[in-house]
Parts: sequence; C-alpha cells; structure tokens
Amino acid sequence: MNKKLGGGSMTALPIIETQGGDVSAYIPTNVISITDGQIFLESELFYKGIRPAINVGLSVSRVGSAAQLKAMKQVAGSLKLFLAQYREVAAFARFGSDSDAATKQTLARGERLTELLKQKQYSPLGVNEMVPIIYAGVNGH
Repeated sequence: MNKKLGGGSMTALPIIETQGGDVSAYIPTNVISITDGQIFLESELFYKGIRPAINVGLSVSRVGSAAQLKAMKQVAGSLKLFLAQYREVAAFARFGSDSDAATKQTLARGERLTELLKQKQYSPLGVNEMVPIIYAGVNGH
C-alpha cells in the first residue's frame, strides 16, 4: 500500500461453496490455509431457524478473542465452551431414549442459549446490549 497515501491493508472475503459440507476438499482446504479464519454457514441450521446459521464448531478465527472487548471475552469464553459441550451431548442424546438429569439439564440449557443467540434480520445489537444478555444466559438468568 502506498505510504504517501496513508498506507493501509488489503482485505479479501472469499466465499466458497462446499459440496455436502465437505471442508476437506481441495479448494476449501487451500482457502482456509491462506485466510485468517472462516465462517462456516450451514443450511441445516438455517432451516432450523438459527440465524445467523454459523456452525461454530467449524468456524475459526486466528485473530480470535484478541479483537474482542474485555467484557465480551469474559462472557463469550464460557459460552463457547458450554455450546461445544451441548452439541456433543445433543448428538449422543438423539440415539438414546433414556437421559439422566444432568443430560436433560444440559440439553435444556443449550436450547435456551441457542434461542438467546438467534438474531433477527436487520436488528443488530451493540456490545453494550450483547454482553449483559450473554452474561445472563450463561449464568442461567
């Protein structure tokens, strides 16, 4: 970038369509290797009403929490951990009919947090609104 004009950076937003959600194919793998992260959108989540339909298990950021405000880092860390546990428990719960109390509690809490994270179209929230909402959800309020 031209230093006389103030420098700058170059940003690219590659959009890749995967076949059957296969991120290990040649093009997705190469794009993932040269970018600073990816947001993996999933039609199955979209049809379940989860919007934005981001698969947080496959989405990655090399910048990560370094770009977040301190307050968001504090509430989001435990949220990400719990949602990962919830997805694992939910995947296994589909196969069994009997669940213990802890499993039922994890599933119920995961469903509530998933609802909490749904975002209406054209209705973004500011950080001052998001942090207390996420804090309340993570702490069971």
